[in-house]
Amino acid sequence: MDCLPEYCSRPVVVFGCGNILYGDDGFGPAVADYLNAHSRVPSFACVMDVGTAIRELLFNIIISDVKPKVIVLVDAMETGLEVGELGHLTVEQVSPEKINDFSLHLMPTLNMLKELHADGGVKIDVLAVKPERIPEEMEQGLTEKVQKAVVETARYITDTYFAQPPF
Repeated sequence: MDCLPEYCSRPVVVFGCGNILYGDDGFGPAVADYLNAHSRVPSFACVMDVGTAIRELLFNIIISDVKPKVIVLVDAMETGLEVGELGHLTVEQVSPEKINDFSLHLMPTLNMLKELHADGGVKIDVLAVKPERIPEEMEQGLTEKVQKAVVETARYITDTYFAQPPF
């Protein structure tokens, strides 16, 4: 078990998904960075900014003998809520119209998440914030409402997933 990546061997894994070069799409990485800088991440958890490269990590988890008990995906996407409001989604609730977007929304990734849940017994939680602005061209920086949601989301993760081990 010593040679397993920590995202396979820790019971709680938080993946911050998104592209920091496209405005509010950088929400997930901003939450991961905030957690790592301002929170005490417990030894049973792992927090990673995975950018747009989550599929390889999910594949590694699928083929691993040891899997997390909970995977928390943090991303910016349509939630049906107001801009900057935190939504709690299941994988099934991720909009199918997003299949042509970056990694989390692509069908192979959604299928891997569904497989991890159904066959691997991994609880999958999606924490999403509706973005205000995702520019057509590269432009870094979160809008004020989404930036405010970073701290609120980090606090929610700390209170919900880090308060006690899920074993």
